[in-house]
Amino acid sequence: MSDALDLRPTLIRPDWPAPPSVAACVTTRETGPSQGRFAAFNPAQHVGDNAAHVALCRRQLQKEVGDDRPLLWLDQAHGARVQSEYLETPPEADASVALDRGHACVVLTADCLPVFFCDRDGQRVGVAHAGWRGLAGGVLEATVAAMGAPPESLMAWLGPAISNAQFEVGREVREAFVAVQPDAAEAFVPSPYRLGHYMADLYKLARLRLERLGLSHISGGHFCTACESRFYSYRRDDGVTGRMASMIWLR
Repeated sequence: MSDALDLRPTLIRPDWPAPPSVAACVTTRETGPSQGRFAAFNPAQHVGDNAAHVALCRRQLQKEVGDDRPLLWLDQAHGARVQSEYLETPPEADASVALDRGHACVVLTADCLPVFFCDRDGQRVGVAHAGWRGLAGGVLEATVAAMGAPPESLMAWLGPAISNAQFEVGREVREAFVAVQPDAAEAFVPSPYRLGHYMADLYKLARLRLERLGLSHISGGHFCTACESRFYSYRRDDGVTGRMASMIWLR
């Protein structure tokens, strides 16, 4: 299949005051080669999509970076491990950082929250895959630590994730957050659908964690992957769906 015959991905660019040396984007599912339930731009190899279509999507992402540096793909496990060096075989991690121009950082999501980071000098970048388990387990804290800069010198952008109106969780999820940070209770409201369940706000939970770390510039957080058809959604699509790629790199 020729790249020339297929459309480039439709991208979202973070709306944040990052320095010119920082480049970042999130893919949508609107244009691309994938078909059926994976239509149309799915760069995830592990979901059952046609391997040739996935490879084509990944080549298109390489073109977005604009040079031959590798994309650091991860074997995501809903944990808090951060990868800082490029490995050809995807390492088990849920966040990565780049402190030079050696690689581009990538995470895949379909309801979980991608959190982008950069420093105000434009010399280091990172991105984290933050579902509720990763958030509760400290993936944002670990990513900030791996950036190697004072938290007050960092900024963050919250990318497309499921909204609180669509994200129902059990009591154990609320307890996992409140036990560590009591004010996290404000990110949960009782579910109108099931007794003993809550509607969880991933965006608020992430903001609370980042603010506690000392980040003062946090933007984004105005999407809903389950509501907007341009996004893949694991919950909406009953677990059979593609993934969006969130990428960040130094120009």
